[in-house]
Amino acid sequence: MPTEQPIAASAHPPAPGAPLVRPARAGDESALAALDAATWSTLHAITPRPVPPLPSFFRPERGPEAHLVAEVPENPGHPVGYLRLVPSIPLPANAHVRAIQGLAVDPAVRGRGVARALLRAAVARCRAEGARRLTLRVLGHNTPARRLYESEGFAVEGVLPGEMYLDGAYVDDVLMGLVVHPEE
Repeated sequence: MPTEQPIAASAHPPAPGAPLVRPARAGDESALAALDAATWSTLHAITPRPVPPLPSFFRPERGPEAHLVAEVPENPGHPVGYLRLVPSIPLPANAHVRAIQGLAVDPAVRGRGVARALLRAAVARCRAEGARRLTLRVLGHNTPARRLYESEGFAVEGVLPGEMYLDGAYVDDVLMGLVVHPEE
């Protein structure tokens, strides 16, 4: 069996202690379901809080191949973050666009560059697949996530005012995008 290679987020080797990003495996499912439940918050979630027994994390339309997983060197094999990367709309006219439809990081490792490494690996995967755009949606009140996305080059492309009603308040849904494979 070939050795699984981390996904390069840049041309430079990762710094010591930096998170490593790899494709998800079927064996990650229970750890990712637990991580998803542990990180649930109205800051970013629009679905109800997951309760045991936890639902399957992978689904036929978004299996392991649609996920990138981050690990930290001191705990190899244990996912501390994930990013779900899928075709934006399953139509040939939109085949050049990918969408991030989930990103979560274990609170114990926040601030160590896990989300940034996942984003950069997603951009690298998009480029490798020939995608030209990467989009995501983020809740308007999720300032930390919006700052991260903006620092990685994402720009606000649209706002749906009051699109969500969460925790007793109307919240904007913000569409952000990034050109990952500029026209030449």
